[in-house]
Amino acid sequence: MTCRTLEEFYHIDGHTFEKQYKEVLSGYRNWEQLSHAGEWMLFPENMGPYLAIDETSLSNGELYTFVTNRDACTRECSLVAVVAGTKSEDVIAVLQRIDEESRYAVKEVTLDLRCRCVRLYGLHFLKPAV
Repeated sequence: MTCRTLEEFYHIDGHTFEKQYKEVLSGYRNWEQLSHAGEWMLFPENMGPYLAIDETSLSNGELYTFVTNRDACTRECSLVAVVAGTKSEDVIAVLQRIDEESRYAVKEVTLDLRCRCVRLYGLHFLKPAV
């Protein structure tokens, strides 16, 4: 349901309510990831043992890399990371912000063989042999 649909039911100005929600009610301006959200977003609390890495073009040919928790089955809390672009170095830099214990708990990473992030799996999700 959007803010504009509430306009009809509650007899409010949908445009004003939408602006108020974004600026005040949602806490968007105080969001801890606001400063870098255009480049990457990370949700380490959504990590799980089975991950998927996909590259997708959302709009205007802009490519994004998505890391998702497959156990969540695209429901709430399935998004682990979104990185603008497909360079492995950029994705690695974001994934390294996740603590090692969580990264090494990953049992399987599914990715498209065309994905430029193939080297991510071995480098950052496998526990090094001692």
